[in-house]
Amino acid sequence: MQPNRNSLFRLALLSSLSATALLATASAPALAQALPPADAAAIWSIQDENSSIAPGSKLTDKYYVNGFRFGWTSPTGSVPAPLSNIDDWIWGKGRDRLSFDFSQAIYTPSDTQTIPPNPSDRPYAGVLTVTGSLVHDSMFSRSTLGVQAGLVGPDAMAKEVQNGFHSVIDRGKVDGWGYQIHDEPVFDLLAEKIWRVPLGRAGGLDFDALPEAAGGVGNLRDYGLAGSVFRIGQGLDSDYGVARLNPGLSGTDVYVPTRRVPWYVFAGLDGQLVAHDITIDGNTFRHSASASRQPYVGEMEIGFAVILGQARISYTQVIQTEEIKGQQGGLHQFGSLAVSLRY
Repeated sequence: MQPNRNSLFRLALLSSLSATALLATASAPALAQALPPADAAAIWSIQDENSSIAPGSKLTDKYYVNGFRFGWTSPTGSVPAPLSNIDDWIWGKGRDRLSFDFSQAIYTPSDTQTIPPNPSDRPYAGVLTVTGSLVHDSMFSRSTLGVQAGLVGPDAMAKEVQNGFHSVIDRGKVDGWGYQIHDEPVFDLLAEKIWRVPLGRAGGLDFDALPEAAGGVGNLRDYGLAGSVFRIGQGLDSDYGVARLNPGLSGTDVYVPTRRVPWYVFAGLDGQLVAHDITIDGNTFRHSASASRQPYVGEMEIGFAVILGQARISYTQVIQTEEIKGQQGGLHQFGSLAVSLRY
C-alpha cells in the first residue's frame, strides 16, 4: 500500500523533533539564567482561529472549525509570594506573571449536511474553558504552568455561536448539533517550556530558534508536544514567538519591545502524541458520539508578527495532519489571527 500525504507529512514532522530536542539540550548550558528586566505593563489579547480564513478555503466548516480566546496577563512582580516561590523552585530564578484566558473551541464533522452524522466522522463538540497560568521568564527561556477548567457539551454554546454567525453572513444553519458530545466538566494541568537560541545575524537581520516542549493531562486532553519555531527579523528578543490556542506551539501573549518596530517571519514544526481527546473519544462516563483517534498528530506553521508601539499583531497559517482515522479532505488547515496591547 502506498503511503498517503498525511502519513508522509506526519513522518517528516515527527522525525524533526529529535533535532529540536537536541538543539534545546545542547544549548541550555550556554544560556545563562539571568533575570530579564522587570516590566510594569499588563497585556490584553484577543485571538481567533478559523478554518475558513485559510488560503484556498471553500468556506466549509469541518473538524477544528473555530477557536476564540480572550486573555489578560499581569505585569511582572504581581504574583503572590507563595506562587512566585513555587515557580522559582521549579524553574529557577526569574520574572513571574499571572495570565488568565477565556476560550471557546468548536468542532464539527467533515459533512455537516448529513443527519444523523456519519458515526465514524469527528463528533460535534464545543469546549468552553478558563485557564490560569504562571508565566516564568529567565533571560533565554520561558516556562509556563497552567490549570484549565471548563466544560464540553451543549452548555459550551458552540451551536449558538456557529449558527448565529452563519445567520449574520447569510449561510445555512448547521442542524447536526443535536448529536454533539454531552455536557461534562473538564479539567487539565498544563506545562510548557521554550528556549530562545540565537543563531546569528546577517544583513541587519537576526536569526533564532525556539525549541519547545509542552504537555497536558486531564479529562479534556492528554498529550505531549515537541517542536521548534525558526525566525528571521529584527528585535527577536522582544518575545518567544506568537500565541496559539492550546495545543500548539505558543510563545504566550508576553512581549516587551526591544526596538522601535520589532518584526519577524517564522516557520515551525511540531509533533504531538495524543493519548486522549474528549472531543474525539467522547464523554468519559456516558455513551456519546466518538471517532477513532490518531495517536500522532503533526503540524507545520508559517506566519509573521510585528510590534507597532504597544500593540503586537500576528498571523499564523497552520497545516495539520489528520486527528481521526479516515479523515476526509487531506491535510487540515486553519488561520490564527492575534492582537495584543500593552498598557
